[in-house]
Amino acid sequence: MFRRLQAGLLLLLLGIGAGLLIPWYATARYGPPSPRLSPLQRWLYSARLLWHDGLLTSTRPDSPPIPFTISEGESIASLSTRLEAQGLIPSAAALRDYLVYRGLDTSLRAGNYSLSASQSIIEIAHALQSPQPGKAILVVWPGWRLEEIAAALPASGLNLLPEQFLAQAKQPNAIQLDPGFAAPMEGFFYPDTYTLDRETSASALIEAGLRNFQRHLTPDLLRGFEAQGLNLYQAVTLASIVQREAVHVEEAPLIAAVYLNRLRLGMPLQADPTVQYAIGWDGAGWWKTPLTLQDLQTPSPYNTYLHPGLPPAPIASPALPALQAVASPSPSDFLFFRLRCDGSGYHSFARTYEEHLRNTCP
Repeated sequence: MFRRLQAGLLLLLLGIGAGLLIPWYATARYGPPSPRLSPLQRWLYSARLLWHDGLLTSTRPDSPPIPFTISEGESIASLSTRLEAQGLIPSAAALRDYLVYRGLDTSLRAGNYSLSASQSIIEIAHALQSPQPGKAILVVWPGWRLEEIAAALPASGLNLLPEQFLAQAKQPNAIQLDPGFAAPMEGFFYPDTYTLDRETSASALIEAGLRNFQRHLTPDLLRGFEAQGLNLYQAVTLASIVQREAVHVEEAPLIAAVYLNRLRLGMPLQADPTVQYAIGWDGAGWWKTPLTLQDLQTPSPYNTYLHPGLPPAPIASPALPALQAVASPSPSDFLFFRLRCDGSGYHSFARTYEEHLRNTCP
């Protein structure tokens, strides 16, 4: 009898864990769900997206664009079936589930499109929101580094080679925000959806990303950076780390507070995203996870386990919530944080190293 109770309790705990983990992982991988979904619908569509997988990749990277038309009043089932039949997507069901999960099913627009099988299902889902002949749609996600932006160019419809963009974006004078302030583009290409002419040049693309970034630099934001003792470049650098750390946006101000507290005390930041940035492409992606003890010894000025203070430059593109978190961090004396053991994506915070060790997962 006792063994049956143990087995039942174990199954219950596993079920609760899966219930928490599945929506969190879907959000981290595919973005936040539509607020129109009920908790049950969110769980179901999260599970279905994770079951489909492959939404972020294309199976035919060298395919040329072809015309595709959505008729007025056409259903999602009809257009997704036609997309699959024309070889533009591998799964009509995966597209339908993503559209409903993100709430994009209500904003599809009739019109003419130019789509390619080199686009991922997610890129096609977003492209179907804006029928603009002769236009390219580039989606830049928060937390992307320059190489990830470059990798999205071929599927966007831009006639711009990734290496052309990277060569210019990484130039020391790629951007000039103020007199005497010039730097590479990393961290200053604002995450957003860009509608561009297909012949947009590398310099024009960089200008568009920077101009969008500057539009979000309000006087309050700049005053907040100054209040934290940071200049603009330092603030964006810290915000890029916060962007990579904060799975849930509401935790960003507290994460920023931890790093600011450590900076004021002269403690090393010990931020995993800076090590991931230093490692770069690991054969599977640009952000290696999990990191090993050997990874933490990676020789690089970006490795904040080895070098005190901020890294020499931003590591990714922060969105507005991460910038706001640095400008207005939560009042806190926390010095440590680590992921909780429940798979929720939230963090446990601590004031002392001993308390931090007690937060270690068993």
